[in-house]
Amino acid sequence: MTSEPMRIQRALARAGVASRRHAEELIAARRVKVNGEVARIGQSVDPTTDVITVDGNTIATPRPAKWLVLHKPAGVMTTRSDPDGRPTVFDLVPPAPGLTYVGRLDYLTEGVLLFTTDGAAAHRLSHPSREVERTYVATVRGPAEEAARRAMHGVHLEDGLAKPRAAVARSLGKGRWELELTITEGRKREVRRMCKALGLTVERLVRTRFGPVTLGTLPAGETRQLTKREHDLIVSLTSD
Repeated sequence: MTSEPMRIQRALARAGVASRRHAEELIAARRVKVNGEVARIGQSVDPTTDVITVDGNTIATPRPAKWLVLHKPAGVMTTRSDPDGRPTVFDLVPPAPGLTYVGRLDYLTEGVLLFTTDGAAAHRLSHPSREVERTYVATVRGPAEEAARRAMHGVHLEDGLAKPRAAVARSLGKGRWELELTITEGRKREVRRMCKALGLTVERLVRTRFGPVTLGTLPAGETRQLTKREHDLIVSLTSD
């Protein structure tokens, strides 16, 4: 991916010059210039073409953020290392400095898991205030049609009301159902807890979408690059 325009304070942070807050202080002190002109907080720059200096020293061009999507299999921990020696998602992705995941999936849950080297973007995508949609498909037993109707009115959990954006039940026959839920908060084990509160037994849970990124036909345990459309939408979701 080529570098995208970004705010000057983000460019300084991505280049490792300073934290975002300290970068703003440098700019306010008129110590930062873009193409020879004193920078303004919030100014948009392209680090690949604009010359950015701090106290007269040109900063290195920050590398474009790396983004990957993994089809996380069941039985894999969403963590960098596991004290019990269980496999982790970092065993499945190409190593890269600063790579972090976006939105944890529990041990048994499968599906879309994003990775990026842009930690600030990862935080924004995961934060409830951004209301980024996540879609899950649960294979369940129990009163799924009634559960889908009840879910749309909100489900009381121990950490507050959980109310999905959408809930659809589809029969698989022989007492099994697919319950598709779209949520925006991503609280810990939220979908599993909702299903339990609705009287459902979960046999399998797959996250099929995170924001603009869909699972599609990506095989379990495999990774891919974001498409240009997915990348552009992610950038818009994580812009300041």
